[in-house]
Amino acid sequence: MTSTPHSLNGHGFVKHRPPVPQSTEYGNATNFWVEYPSGLVDLTRTVHLPEAARAHDVPEQPDEQVVFEGKLSIPPLIADKQWEVEVDGDRSLRLSKAHTAIVIIDMQNYFLHPDLRDHPTGLDCVLQLMNVVPALRTLGAKILWVNWGLTDHELSTIPPSLVRGFMKGGKGGFGAELPGAFGRLLMRNEYNSALYGPLQHLYEQGHTAGSDVWIHKNRMSGLWGPQSALDLYLQESGITTLFFAGVNADQCVLGTIVDSYFRGYDCIALQDCIATTSPEGGLENVLYNCGNSYGFITDSDRVVKATEKKL
Repeated sequence: MTSTPHSLNGHGFVKHRPPVPQSTEYGNATNFWVEYPSGLVDLTRTVHLPEAARAHDVPEQPDEQVVFEGKLSIPPLIADKQWEVEVDGDRSLRLSKAHTAIVIIDMQNYFLHPDLRDHPTGLDCVLQLMNVVPALRTLGAKILWVNWGLTDHELSTIPPSLVRGFMKGGKGGFGAELPGAFGRLLMRNEYNSALYGPLQHLYEQGHTAGSDVWIHKNRMSGLWGPQSALDLYLQESGITTLFFAGVNADQCVLGTIVDSYFRGYDCIALQDCIATTSPEGGLENVLYNCGNSYGFITDSDRVVKATEKKL
């Protein structure tokens, strides 16, 4: 790979970080990344750089993992526990299989079904998810379907700004009856709140197998507030690395990514699995900040190829 400071990847002008001139560690004794001049960024939190280990007063790592002919070398990949995936900016990420999840946001009938909405780019994401979800399952990664799913009690707790945003001309809104068999707007167990098309069956397969989890949310962000169902699940499961997919990019997806970033999770956007109905610039802005501030950008093809790699 050749390093370029900028690129046009189909989603706007993205500024890439130059490679680090020397191996660099970010974080603290227990929560840290290590970036190498080769472009590898190790997010597994397993092996400190020697000087960082001494500074943090943590146990010494085996010398053969970090020094070779007087130069710092990259620790070997532990194939049964770790994997690597290429991302934008001439980088690759080393990740822990047990600590990885994909967060799929709002791929529901209300946002995607042609009888309710015209969202062609959102529908394009369905096929990509049908490919990447089974691939991630082979690693043991968790598949988290984070969706609107309100209760009648929650209708009385939603703030007015959010209520107004889901009403049209002062009518409808959360809990309102939708046409046909779609049921009440974004209420739990209603057809409009189910996953769109083949995604519902994809979830049910994974739920039966124990890999997929359905998590309700009642705000734009799946991680809003002092303790959300998503955050509690991530903490209890020891998950640190999150891939992101879903709709709409600059609304619920962005809100969840930003809150994840604030809480210290590793954030990786799947650019071909994220879409929005907003005008041009909405998706581009989200991807720009994902690649330059919040974390990293990759796509479903690179993830699938990484999971298929025989080590």
